[in-house]
Amino acid sequence: MQLVKAQHTAKTHTTGAIGLISILIVYFAVTLSLAPTAIVLAQQPTQITGQTQGAVRALAATTATTQKETALNQLDTVQPDTTTDTAATAIHPFRVNVPQEALDDLRRRIIATKWPEREYVTDQTQGVQLATAQKLARYWATDYDWRKTEAKLNSYPQFVTNIDGLDIHFIQVRSKNPNALPVIITHGWPGSIIEQLKIIGPLTDPVAYGGKAEDSFDVVIPSLPGYGFSGKPTATGWEPVRIAKAWIVLMKRLGYNKFVAQGGDWGNAISETMALMAPPELLGIHTNMPATVPADISKALASGGPMPAGLTADEQNAYQQLDFFYKKGLGYANEMGLRPQTLYGVEDSPVGLAAWMIDHDARSYDLIARVFDGKSEGLTREDIVENITLYWLTNTAVSSARLYWETRQIAKGGFFDPRNVTIPVAVSVFADEIYAAPQNWTEKAYPKLIHFNKLPKGSHFAAWEQPQLFVNELRVSFKSLRQSE
Repeated sequence: MQLVKAQHTAKTHTTGAIGLISILIVYFAVTLSLAPTAIVLAQQPTQITGQTQGAVRALAATTATTQKETALNQLDTVQPDTTTDTAATAIHPFRVNVPQEALDDLRRRIIATKWPEREYVTDQTQGVQLATAQKLARYWATDYDWRKTEAKLNSYPQFVTNIDGLDIHFIQVRSKNPNALPVIITHGWPGSIIEQLKIIGPLTDPVAYGGKAEDSFDVVIPSLPGYGFSGKPTATGWEPVRIAKAWIVLMKRLGYNKFVAQGGDWGNAISETMALMAPPELLGIHTNMPATVPADISKALASGGPMPAGLTADEQNAYQQLDFFYKKGLGYANEMGLRPQTLYGVEDSPVGLAAWMIDHDARSYDLIARVFDGKSEGLTREDIVENITLYWLTNTAVSSARLYWETRQIAKGGFFDPRNVTIPVAVSVFADEIYAAPQNWTEKAYPKLIHFNKLPKGSHFAAWEQPQLFVNELRVSFKSLRQSE
């Protein structure tokens, strides 16, 4: 893969102590009982080309030569990095140019897939159905054009900077409005920066999309360590605390003295961890996958007994959703949390990778299956396949999975346990998320709740699937924080 990093020249881009580890959680814990010093980047333009299959798919351009060993998961307090050395904080433009041989190899592998027999049930209870997988593979091998995705990615300003010994890739789009509110938006698994591309225009240029100039955002979308075009950690320690710390460094390095954060999935864990650090620059956060489940509900779910009496309709719905997910939806998280290195098959087979990724949760899988049946949904076949292709070409199936393992090493609670966030929080509940958080749970979990709304549609990948609703939620959520700057 050919990736070019040039010395950064654009002027616009030159510019409390909490026991985090005791509450930092593993993403979708394996059982319900668990209910920076930067290094100097080269100052000369760097060109990296891959000549073999492995090198082509490795994105070596995003790998740091050294990595500082830290013990963040053993500390009781974490403070943002305040490194100011200009060489150590260099920011380099980044473009993607995948060699044709990598795309030809991908197509050959898809066509050569060794298929299993069809499932012998009529639903998805045995996993990704053969018909869906074959429709996806057929589209991927014959109709999908990575070059369109590549051009789309390269139409946005992309950069790489080294934080705490690791190259971090990110998109940064500044609004023309000088009073725009900076926001850092974090994806999860099996997501990527591709999830957020649809919301960049409406957030940075709201007038062009029917909004008001005062709704403008500067948008920063980083790739998680081990994901996409960011570097792959070569030693332990890159869990949500360290990532949250890196995100704070990134926003300050970009010159922002006030900003907000947004995330779902891993993005929620990282945004909430940033909120727990409470740097003065962070005004508030927005989440579309909040951590609100009360302790008594988590205990009841863990026991496997009947639903507690006296729950409201919304609470009963959330309980049933969580019960289903914990009993039947945690297979992928169990494997990645315990044995991520074992996933050689999804690193070597495009169709294996695709099936692994689209089987994240029942509702989003149902949507994806409908898309490949020809139905019109919030996602298209191209949307789905370009995200999978990004994982394939960057060879990040295993490196991305390690985030689950890393977090499990320090986990003390469940992913949906309230974390006592004390800064302003906005919550958007999309109807087909893994669980729809009831308002009363949310109000208890976030004492400074500034916005709560239930959306009539939208699944786990809300920004990707329902970008207009998502953008409207961010505009409303942060309006009061703009006024308080």
